[in-house]
Amino acid sequence: MPIRHAGRADLPAIVAIYNASIPGRMATADLAPVDVTSREAWFAEFDMGRRPLFVSTVDGAHDVAAWLSLRSFYGRPAYGETVEVGLYTAPAAQRQGHGRRLLAHALAAAPSLRVTRLLAFTFAHNAPSLALFRGFGFADWGRLPGVANLDGVRRDLLILGYAL
Repeated sequence: MPIRHAGRADLPAIVAIYNASIPGRMATADLAPVDVTSREAWFAEFDMGRRPLFVSTVDGAHDVAAWLSLRSFYGRPAYGETVEVGLYTAPAAQRQGHGRRLLAHALAAAPSLRVTRLLAFTFAHNAPSLALFRGFGFADWGRLPGVANLDGVRRDLLILGYAL
């Protein structure tokens, strides 16, 4: 399961993986699929030397099985050492270790990226993601009750944090 920096050619696969997460109402607050064009500006924000977007591929193939992003938190200089983690896995690749490997890779890379705090915003009902992050030592740093309305169901958002 090689991990590498995402390239522009990976964007359609990244978007497809993200869109596959939308119907389950577990991993994103988007309610409808996004298209590649609408994500081009988002993709351009990644700086592989400071705010990377990593992809995990299947051995011997270039197909993206999962991706992890590290984005600046809140966009103000005082938060420069804090990032928000986004992690998505293709349905066919779930429970195969891609998420664990990507998260371990991100934690190992954090010091060279001048990152000291990582945040994961996760729905409280997303047990697999909570287990993954907590398994790496992320702790509950906050709870936003009922902030998401997913098809008429109010959902809490948990803020998990990790300090290096």
